[in-house]
Amino acid sequence: MDATQIEQAFEAAAAEIGKAVVGQQELVEGVLIALFAEGNVLIEGVPGLGKTLLVNALARVLSCDFRRVQFTPDLMPSDVTGHSIFNMQSREFAFNRGPIFTNLLLGDEINRAPAKTQSALLEAMQERQVTVDGVTYPLDRPFITIATQNPIEQEGTYPLPEAQLDRFMFKLLVTYPTKEQEEGILRLYAEGRDNRDLGTFALNPVLSGPQLLGMQQAIRGVIVEPSVIGYITSIVQKTRSWHAVEVGASPRASVNLLVASRAVAASRGRDFVIPDDVKELAPWVLRHRLRLQPDAEIEGVTADDVIREVLDSVEAPKK
Repeated sequence: MDATQIEQAFEAAAAEIGKAVVGQQELVEGVLIALFAEGNVLIEGVPGLGKTLLVNALARVLSCDFRRVQFTPDLMPSDVTGHSIFNMQSREFAFNRGPIFTNLLLGDEINRAPAKTQSALLEAMQERQVTVDGVTYPLDRPFITIATQNPIEQEGTYPLPEAQLDRFMFKLLVTYPTKEQEEGILRLYAEGRDNRDLGTFALNPVLSGPQLLGMQQAIRGVIVEPSVIGYITSIVQKTRSWHAVEVGASPRASVNLLVASRAVAASRGRDFVIPDDVKELAPWVLRHRLRLQPDAEIEGVTADDVIREVLDSVEAPKK
């Protein structure tokens, strides 16, 4: 599979999702790029902006297994991973698989569950496997977790552990639609579409699991020149010494930035990465990996502000 075919698949998937999700182009593109790179995505925004609708539409566009977990304060880790039960007839323990055994997992409002339950996803998100009662169970490929969360200022939310945040390739922010986009949403309802019944949008599957695996394999062959590798390294290194940052990005951020840059290059029909790919993806990859100095937070500095400053301070390769 070449870059042109990947670009066509990307555009077809984005067009189908666009039937149900009005606007939010950056969000749709970010989720698809992460999907092609087999990376996990954290989507943050206030309720009612279409976060869950996007993932449900993506599940229709993919011919893959899809499961949803609604995270609540009383959700237990075994409710996600599964648990062993004793079979009275065979007198043996049998493993009852949880919803994590799927291709596309939606963790809805993930920060409404306590840290113990959130951490149940760590092994699956990083190693694509689950260990229960000392037994390791591999997950089917492709596997991607898309989690939604509400801003931590809202009631009933728990901050995600930093170790878990680092497992997300991207953190994407959902903003309010423009007036024109909101009118477009209302027109869909006026025409009889309803996001509670995605069948009314007539979404067509355009990707299968084997096709997606083939694209993910092909993306690994996208060329990354040494100068671009140096550019990625310089950006991530700079976050660790920036004056407003207390804890900078980890090497996993560098890896994610490289892998995602390959995916975005292929989705645009190229078999090589350019510095603009890296610059475009840097906020998505880095914003949830930076812990700012308390003084900077008091002054209203955000992670995105720091990333813009870092990108301005690092010279991009000319060729």
